[in-house]
Amino acid sequence: MNDKPIYVTQPYLPPLEEFIPYLEKIWDSKLLTNKGPFHQELEEALCDYLDVEHLALFANGTIALVTALQALRIAGEVITTPFSFVATAHSLLWNGIKPVFVDIDPNTLNLDPTKIEAAITPHTTAILPVHCYGNPCDVDAIQTIADNYNVKVIYDAAHAFGVQCHCGSVLKHGDLSVLSFHATKVFNTFEGGAIVCPDARTKQHIDNLKNFGFVNETTVVASGINGKMSEFNAALGLLQLKHLDRALARRCEIDHTYRELLKDVPGIRCVDQAGQHAANYAYFPILVEADYPLSRDALYQKLRENNIYGRRYFYPLISEFPMYRGLSSAQRSNLPVASEIAEKVICLPIYPALSNNDLNYIIAIISDPQ
Repeated sequence: MNDKPIYVTQPYLPPLEEFIPYLEKIWDSKLLTNKGPFHQELEEALCDYLDVEHLALFANGTIALVTALQALRIAGEVITTPFSFVATAHSLLWNGIKPVFVDIDPNTLNLDPTKIEAAITPHTTAILPVHCYGNPCDVDAIQTIADNYNVKVIYDAAHAFGVQCHCGSVLKHGDLSVLSFHATKVFNTFEGGAIVCPDARTKQHIDNLKNFGFVNETTVVASGINGKMSEFNAALGLLQLKHLDRALARRCEIDHTYRELLKDVPGIRCVDQAGQHAANYAYFPILVEADYPLSRDALYQKLRENNIYGRRYFYPLISEFPMYRGLSSAQRSNLPVASEIAEKVICLPIYPALSNNDLNYIIAIISDPQ
């Protein structure tokens, strides 16, 4: 048994000595927040790295989601997925919006476009899909539906940093895309997030909203919120970008090793990628099928007994939590695929510092669970 716990993820942190010069500049400037120099520099650097035109930084991804919905004046009903982290649907409730859950595709585990139209009502104002595990949604199909019914599309792209689909950055799709830079993400700023904006006017409006609605010292134009990213977080982000490609390369190696060594294990299905041209290997989900010797929960427990702490992302479904289960769209009969996947999924450890010894240890236990 491994003496040291192996968690599902571990935040990448650059060498501490490389962060000290950034801190010294913050101490010298006394600028801690409110669009300081590091904040502005990080916005520009991320636009370059992600190949997007405009990006507004936030204190975290959840506030960014809440603000994105505010920025587009979304109300009424919004179609979304039950197979995600709760922040996706919580952002709707915080805006007084009714979530309408639609089932997922059995292969990509993203919102199934063939199920969206049947859920649209006269009260539908937007679609809120998630690029689950960093796998791109069927963006063309979703956009066609949105155009046909004149509704907005806001992508929860919390998992999709740096992901490219058939036409470039997946973040360019929809009316807005929302990123998370939480400690567990492939790119982190301790806590943080961003909204990718289609034009400068939209970015300016969102920048106003995240700063209480101020446009100048004495003028408030909207009931905004305090969603600003601090200089500490922005400085870390600038440093993280310097190390990111190497971290992604290691994630890629781990992903490939899992796929190669688990491909012949009966009853273990590695979730395929969704055709992206560039992946970020944010998660490594497996599905425990009926022909595996153990149930999903039994394998989960066996891994824990051996100091391996995978996660059942996403279980339970969002639709099964108390604040959602009363919705007609939350009924399991409406979500057969999502309900089945939630009972099968385990995300295995994947992060740059995961050693080959630990990786092989995890694979050996899954390959021979007896």
